[in-house]
Amino acid sequence: MRDSDRARPAGRAAARDAFEHVRLRYFQLSRATRRVIFGAVLIGAMVLAVFLGWSPFSTFATTLLLLGYGELTLRYPRAAATVLVVVAWSSLMMVAAEYVSPHSLLPTLFVLLAVLTGVAAHLIRWVTPWITTMAALGAAALVSLAVATFSADAATWAAYGVAVAVLTYRLVQAGQARKRLAAARPEAPVQARQRVRDGAAERDGGAERSAPPPISVDDALGELESMIGLDPVKEQVRSIAASIEASRLRAEAGYASEQPMRHFVFLGPPGTGKTSVARTVAKIFYAFGLLETPYVVEAQRADLVGEYLGATAIKTNELIDRALGGVLFIDEAYSLVNSGEGQHDRFGAEAVQTLLKRAEDDRDRLIIILAGYDKEMSAFLASNPGLSSRFSTRVNFPTYSPAELVGIVELLRARRGERLQADAPAALHGLFEDVHRRGLIDELGNARFARSLVEVAAQARDVRVVGAGGSPSRDDLLTTTTADLTKAFNEITARFRGYQATPTLADALADLDRMAGLEPVKRQVRAIAAQLRVARMRQEQGLPAPPQMRHFVFVGPPGTGKTTVARVLGRVFAALGLLSRPDVVEASRADLVGQHLGATAIKTNELVDRALGGVLFIDEAYSLVNSGYQGGDAFGAEAVQTLLKRAEDDRDRLVVILAGYASEMERLLATNPGLASRFNQRVTFPSYSAAELTEIAALLAEESGDRFDDSARRDLAEVFAWVCAEGLIDGLGNGRFARSLFERAALGRDVRLAGRGGTASAEELTTITSADVRTAVDELADR
Repeated sequence: MRDSDRARPAGRAAARDAFEHVRLRYFQLSRATRRVIFGAVLIGAMVLAVFLGWSPFSTFATTLLLLGYGELTLRYPRAAATVLVVVAWSSLMMVAAEYVSPHSLLPTLFVLLAVLTGVAAHLIRWVTPWITTMAALGAAALVSLAVATFSADAATWAAYGVAVAVLTYRLVQAGQARKRLAAARPEAPVQARQRVRDGAAERDGGAERSAPPPISVDDALGELESMIGLDPVKEQVRSIAASIEASRLRAEAGYASEQPMRHFVFLGPPGTGKTSVARTVAKIFYAFGLLETPYVVEAQRADLVGEYLGATAIKTNELIDRALGGVLFIDEAYSLVNSGEGQHDRFGAEAVQTLLKRAEDDRDRLIIILAGYDKEMSAFLASNPGLSSRFSTRVNFPTYSPAELVGIVELLRARRGERLQADAPAALHGLFEDVHRRGLIDELGNARFARSLVEVAAQARDVRVVGAGGSPSRDDLLTTTTADLTKAFNEITARFRGYQATPTLADALADLDRMAGLEPVKRQVRAIAAQLRVARMRQEQGLPAPPQMRHFVFVGPPGTGKTTVARVLGRVFAALGLLSRPDVVEASRADLVGQHLGATAIKTNELVDRALGGVLFIDEAYSLVNSGYQGGDAFGAEAVQTLLKRAEDDRDRLVVILAGYASEMERLLATNPGLASRFNQRVTFPSYSAAELTEIAALLAEESGDRFDDSARRDLAEVFAWVCAEGLIDGLGNGRFARSLFERAALGRDVRLAGRGGTASAEELTTITSADVRTAVDELADR
């Protein structure tokens, strides 16, 4: 007998598990698939009715009712059980009422009683509703049948009275159940610790894990102080600990004081110690007795969001239940609201709503920390007013400085039992300064980058030591050299777009000097470089420095080297540490303007994002404001407004150069006061002279391994002198015309030599003659 008693709960548990498995599989189906299944069942029932001679209407209605009840059972099992009790009781009482008092309102009153009782049972929390319904209706049935032998009317009132009495009794039971649950709260710490131990044992393969060790507040704060850097974070956490201590002292003195529990938002780039500080916060609150365990449950979007609506709430609640008594740390929390492609993220919204409810309901037993990048987290918190109000404590994590990164490397090296070469720390500091100045340290991962550097450098050291042969000494096996670190640094940073050797100022200006002509431009660029250099030196010595010029207007005819000078200017800014890279992103109106309003701002912002850290060069910028459009150029105006905002917001990470003809650029700057004020540095490019054009053609030939003979150079000079005298050079494109003439002449030389057959000498293969130049001029003139 006892065996059967033991088997019965197992059988009920197995049945319950099977039912939950069916529910899970059912809701994994798409809504369209479920509709197809319902339709197939209805069609199958109607076909069966035709073959068996059943009534089509009755078959259809019965099948529809059964399908509806099946859907109700899978969605709301307790409600389905209550409906079953109500229907069964109503059917029984209707038959009995017709027997006791036919053709009366008694059946209707009994059905109404059943419905009202079922609704009332579901309004009483803490007790099972279908059991409440069955108890109330069962008692009502017994009393009404007993009274009906004397009076049918009295039976109705007796049934209603007994049902109300049973419902009242169940309401009292619900209140008692709630009080028992509240009284059991003091035992929660022991249960929570046991739950953590059990979970840890499962994660450790069944190994036993002892209860959390005693942790003092000083120990927890000492762990925080041992972290490298993070001074503003440490100060904020110390103030939180002080407020908790003050609250405890007020409570001991007999003053009313609320538990100083709170939820946090950790803002900052990756690798800045957010997870480590979260563990320290958990230990601090545990040491003060405000948390039941010092453990942190780490999670991301995938741990909260389910595969279908409804499953997300279940998954989020299960995660929070695991974290109760400790800290729930959600990294990249902004991913919970994914607004990609303009679609509302219903799954993420469901997770956020569930998280907000539990953050309020369990605020005395749980701390939730949302972590992520500053910009993305600000947008995430603004998406829901409840987030901003419940997560009001924000902790900002700064980027690590080069010195702090060196300290992290030293700490990691000491933990590994290794050592660095004497000159390695200084070299390492220079490498970290380089990535810090380029603005790449956040992208590289801050402390994670330092850890990767230590690991890859150790691997490079092992390869070097083993490759040297012989029997390495203990020092050889443990000492990482500067060469090992440099090799590791180059290997890791090579993965990132735009990382290349930093140009020097001398190299950048040498590139400028190698350009033909443009003497006024060269003088102005050198003056800009000198002003930037002096401003930087003043800043390094703590002296006030005027605002640095960041945005420029290049005016002049086409082909006068504006794009080339823009590249030189990018190298100058990079050499002085004012830009993270010397790259130039070239653009025109089509790269900024979209096909509809709103799309233009998105397109312009994406272009600026690509250029961040370098130079954005917009050629023919005057085309952004097209006065030929009736009613004005709304698209171009939107691009200009977006560009102006980003030019100001990102002035420390971007140089914008607007280029075009002088008169057209004047009109562009006059259309918007913001353009004239932000782009107040103008560089004027003159047309090339005949001698400068001849020099350009000769330089192009030299770069290609060719040369013009003396007669060819005289012909070039004559051609360039004529087009300059006639005022045609700007229309021909200045330097572009010189390039076209050289390329045509080189092509003519190749055709001439190929037509001779046989072989040609090296001098003939690399020499452009007068005939080649004249042929090129004739071809260009025909165009």
